[in-house]
Amino acid sequence: MSSPTVRSVQSWAYRYKRTWRGSAVSSILQPVLFLAAMGLGLGSLVNRGHTNSLGGVTYLVFLAPALLAAAAMMTATMESAWPVMAAVKWLKTYDAMLATPLRVRDLLAGHLMWIGLRVLMVVTVFLAVMGLFGALKSPEAVLLIPAGLLTGLAFAAPVAAYAVTLERDSGLTALFRFGIMPLFLFSGTFFPVSQLPAALRVVAYLTPLWHGVDLCRHLALGQATLLGSIGHVAYLLAWFGVGCAVALHTYTRRLVQ
Repeated sequence: MSSPTVRSVQSWAYRYKRTWRGSAVSSILQPVLFLAAMGLGLGSLVNRGHTNSLGGVTYLVFLAPALLAAAAMMTATMESAWPVMAAVKWLKTYDAMLATPLRVRDLLAGHLMWIGLRVLMVVTVFLAVMGLFGALKSPEAVLLIPAGLLTGLAFAAPVAAYAVTLERDSGLTALFRFGIMPLFLFSGTFFPVSQLPAALRVVAYLTPLWHGVDLCRHLALGQATLLGSIGHVAYLLAWFGVGCAVALHTYTRRLVQ
C-alpha cells in the first residue's frame, strides 16, 4: 500500500493527465524561443567584443544555464501560487483530501513533491535543448538537473506557505510583479551581478535565484568548485527547509479549524 504522501502526489498527477499537452508544448517552446531570441539574436550583438565580462564565453553559453535556473524558479512559483490558493479557496481540493486519512503534512509534502516533479520535467527538457544549441561545455552539465530542481524547491515551499494564507489573488500578482520578475532580471541571469551598483549587488547575492544561477552556470562551464557548490546547495536547502516549516504552520492554521 502506498504512503499518504505518495497518494497525495498521485492525485495531482491524475489532474495533470488532462492538461499535460499544453504544458508539454510550452516546456519545449520556452527554452527554444528564449535561447534563440536572447542567446543567438541578442547574443550576436553582445559577442562583438564584449565577452571578456562574460568570462570569455559566448553570450549563449553564458545565458543558457542561468535561464534553466530561472525556468525552475518560474515553474515552481507558478505551481505553488495559484494552484495552492485554488486548492484551499476555490476548488476546495485540500478540504477533499483532508476528508480522507491524509493529514496536513501529507498533502503539503505531496504537493511539494509534485511541484518538484514538474520542475524536474522542465529542467530536463531545458538541458536537452541546451545540448541542441551547443551550450553545454562540460560533462558536469548533467548536474544542472538536480541543481535546477533544488532552485525550484527553494521557491516552491516559501511561496506555498504564503499562497495558502491569501483570500484574494492580488497578493500573488504583487508577488510576481515586485518579487519574481525583479529577481529574474537582476539576479545574474542576463548579465553579471558585478555590473550592478554595490548596494543592489549585496541584495542580489542574498536571493536564492542568484545562488541557483551561479551554481548552474559554473556547472555548465565546468568551473564549479566543491566549496562554492556546497555553499550554494546549503543556502538553497535552507530556503527550502525554512519554507517547509513555515508552510506546515500556515497550512495547519488555515486548514485545521
